[in-house]
Amino acid sequence: MKCYIISYDLRHGGNYTALINAIKGYGTWARITESTWAVVTQQTAIQVANNLLISMDGNDRLFVIKSGGEAAFRGIICEESWLQKHIPNNSNY
Repeated sequence: MKCYIISYDLRHGGNYTALINAIKGYGTWARITESTWAVVTQQTAIQVANNLLISMDGNDRLFVIKSGGEAAFRGIICEESWLQKHIPNNSNY
């Protein structure tokens, strides 16, 4: 399983509920900041992006990247234990 970081901008009051439900549909997920999430899946980054784009407007922005295994953070929304489990080698400031 791979961990992907998802960041988005819904530019004109997009459908947050549909996008968030699509992200949560992965089952193993964490909300890191207001518009940054992490999901664990066997899919590729392109497959994750294509799945999420269904819930987005054409002018919205989306970034999906496979976690490289190193992270640093402060003031995150999710539990630190989630990040420690799915993104090893991380540091909390």
